[in-house]
Amino acid sequence: MQYKDFKNVQVMEHPLIKHKISLLRKIETGTYEFRHLVEEIATLEGYEALRDLPLKDVEVETPLEKTMTPMIDGKKLAIVPILRAGLGMVPGVQALTPLAKVGHIGLYRDPVTHEPHDYYCKLPDPIDQRLIVVVDPMLATGGSAVDAINSIKAHGGKHIKFMCIIAAPV
Repeated sequence: MQYKDFKNVQVMEHPLIKHKISLLRKIETGTYEFRHLVEEIATLEGYEALRDLPLKDVEVETPLEKTMTPMIDGKKLAIVPILRAGLGMVPGVQALTPLAKVGHIGLYRDPVTHEPHDYYCKLPDPIDQRLIVVVDPMLATGGSAVDAINSIKAHGGKHIKFMCIIAAPV
């Protein structure tokens, strides 16, 4: 199966994203630059991933008159990193949506059974009314992403997107 076989998967093909991922992968890239690149890539990906954010009309006063204008309904967005690696992507997405609430999901796999175990789950209230953007830079088997999303669903989350930077072949 290829990623094209899955519905609602968007591969970011933007030249800036590709360039920054190439820099990210270089062995010479230091820790500071790595963190900065993860944040920048998350911002660029977030721009596309959040293109369908809900808007609401709000009244603003311009220098000439009052008018109704669309603004992001920021109270209904949550960014949820999978601990710890996902934390590096949060500032990049938050730069686009500063009013978003942030939650956290912590998972680990049993070294023998490989079964997932949640060790932490703190989600903004009311989670069932929010668009939840789960972030984790690396998607390998997909197990942690699926487990995190299932945990969010078990807590009442309904509208969930997943963002990663690198994904392994199926």
